[in-house]
This record gives sequence, structure tokens and C-alpha cells, in this order.
Amino acid sequence: MGKNMLMWDETLFRDPDVFEIDYIPDQFSYREGQIMELSHLIRPAARGGRPLSSVLRGLPGTGKTTCTRKIFTEIEEMTTPIIPIHINCQFENTKYAALSQIYFTLTGFRPSGVGRSFTTLFSAIAKKINDTKRVLLVALDDANYLLHEKELNDLLYLLLRSHETYPGTRIGVIVIISDMDIELGRELDGRVMSVFAPAEIYFPPYSKGEVRQILGERIAQGFYPSVISDEVFELVVERTHSVGDMRVGLDLLKRSALNAERDAVREIEETHVQAAFKVSKYIHLQYCIKALTAEEKTTLITIAEREKAGEELTTGALFDLVTEKMKIGYTRYYGIVQKLDAMQLIDLTYQAGKGRGRTRLLGLRYEPEKVLQYLS
Repeated sequence: MGKNMLMWDETLFRDPDVFEIDYIPDQFSYREGQIMELSHLIRPAARGGRPLSSVLRGLPGTGKTTCTRKIFTEIEEMTTPIIPIHINCQFENTKYAALSQIYFTLTGFRPSGVGRSFTTLFSAIAKKINDTKRVLLVALDDANYLLHEKELNDLLYLLLRSHETYPGTRIGVIVIISDMDIELGRELDGRVMSVFAPAEIYFPPYSKGEVRQILGERIAQGFYPSVISDEVFELVVERTHSVGDMRVGLDLLKRSALNAERDAVREIEETHVQAAFKVSKYIHLQYCIKALTAEEKTTLITIAEREKAGEELTTGALFDLVTEKMKIGYTRYYGIVQKLDAMQLIDLTYQAGKGRGRTRLLGLRYEPEKVLQYLS
């Protein structure tokens, strides 16, 4: 057996957790300014006051969630009156689902879905906050998933104006947005924006040099020495930077090392990275599809089938096709289309129509074959 061959009981990983997407690193490079700014906005809550609202804005994979989770972890390790709650709006994508997650965190129990109204549920939450005399800090991650049918608007109104109905409650909100086209000032009612008044913290895309250092730090922690050469590492950096999502880079390193272990070699080779990238680049698509309802999946399948057949599709034509498969009104249908657009699964483009208005065309952001594969 050659020197470079890996024994069956050996591994390239010193610490495999380092490459998990939800891993919180001790050293969070190039986001020190954002952490300091967010900490400053939260600081009043440490003295029992209401934290200032904030919006964390940036493209997917630029560190918004990690920044929030890192601060929340530090809060949980300290003695403070703050109760931090992180809500993934891809999955908790209605105001009732978000409130249910808050209720569960506060009480340890899931609310009974039978006969329990939205208002009743929040009343129980407010009572719990007042009884404990603590400050609730809610992070709505990927809040753009709540924009359809005014879910985010109603939830923010309830949380931020809670002290008017339930004196003594103190609630702060962090809104995390990955869609750079969304303008909350247009999406939210004036009565919500007046009390929300958030400070915006921007998370710019990582430069290639920053990608190189961050992934290099993870490699030093997660791999044993000499697992990846400088040349192959540069290929990983290049692929990660081209997608613009750090999560792709982390997954790419993990899959590349597993490919090398499968081949029983001690060093990651270029072929391992190339093979891994064919999967890693679709991480965003996979995560989004997991969060879709049955109606939303049916709509996306219809779009993918038509695009695979090479057909141009308008929103009007899609509505006719979708209603052949399921009973759905136009209001609900258009809410689904808006959501798929906000999730960056489709593109909506406008073209001058004949006669009146503008024609809206739909197109997938991924290959239709891949979309259908992950939906199957």
C-alpha cells in the first residue's frame, strides 16, 4: 500500500463540525464592525430597556445569521435579562408559526392549535414576558419569506407595539434580509415603520482575499496538516467566490475531503473538488425547496416543466396551468409567485404588453432538470 493511501480507520478531519453551516467560529473574520454595531443596538436590553430595532442586509452566505447567532450565544452565556430567540422564516413562514416558536422557547411547550387564535397566543407570550420581567429579542432570519400576504407587517406591528396593549412588555426585533431588491419602507405600513425605525447594518459580499482567509481558518481547525495543497485550495476559493455564498465553500471543503477519503488518499485533489462542486453549488436551491408548501411546490414544478420544454411563460399563462392541477384563487396564486421570486428561485421580468399594461414573464434561476430532481 502506497504512502499516500489512507487506512480504513483514518480520517482527514480533525474537527468535522467546523465545516457545518450552523457552526459558530470563535474567530469571525471581517465582520467585527457589524458585530460591534449590532451589540450597540442591543445594549439597552442588558439594562432592562427596549433594544433598538435593526435590519441586517446582505446577499446569502455573507455572515448575517452567524453574526446574530454568535451574539445570541454570548447573551445566553451571560447573566442578562435578555431572552434571545432566533426564528428561521424559511420554515416558520407565517406570523402564527413565528409566534408558536416564541411561545415554545418561553414555555417549553407547543401551543395547542385547536381554538387558539393569533391574538390569544400573543397574549400568553406577553404575560410570560411580564411575569419574568425580561426583555424579548427576536431575530427574524430570512424575513423576506414573511412578506407575502403581509405576514411580516402584521407580526412586526404586534411585537413592536405590544407595550401599548400589554404595558411592561419590552420586545426588540432584528430583521435579516438576503434579497437586496426588497425595500422595507415600501413593503411595510407607515404605522409599522414609524415604530420599527430600524438601523441598517450591511454585510457586503466577501472579496476573494477574505474568502481565502476565512476558508483557510476553517481548514486549519478542521483538517489535519497537508490535507489540501495551495493549488487545490485556490480552486476552492475560486469556486466559492464565483457563487458568492460562503456556505457553498464550507460544503465544498467537506464534500471534497469525503471524496478523498472515499478514494483512500491523504490529500484532496482537484478531481475531488470538481466532483463536489457539482453538488455544493445547489445548496441554496435545496434549502429553499425544503421550506415550500405543497401549493408552492406544484407551482414551481409547473414552471420547471414548461421551461424544460422550452416554452416562454407569463404569469397569466401559469395561473391557467396551475388551476388545472389544484383549486386556488388568483390572490393566493400571486402570493406564491411573489414568494418564489423573494426566495430567489425564479425571476420576474416585465415586458411591454400589447394593448394594456406590462406582461410579466417567469424564468427559473436554476436548470429545470435540477429543480425537478430536488422536488421529486
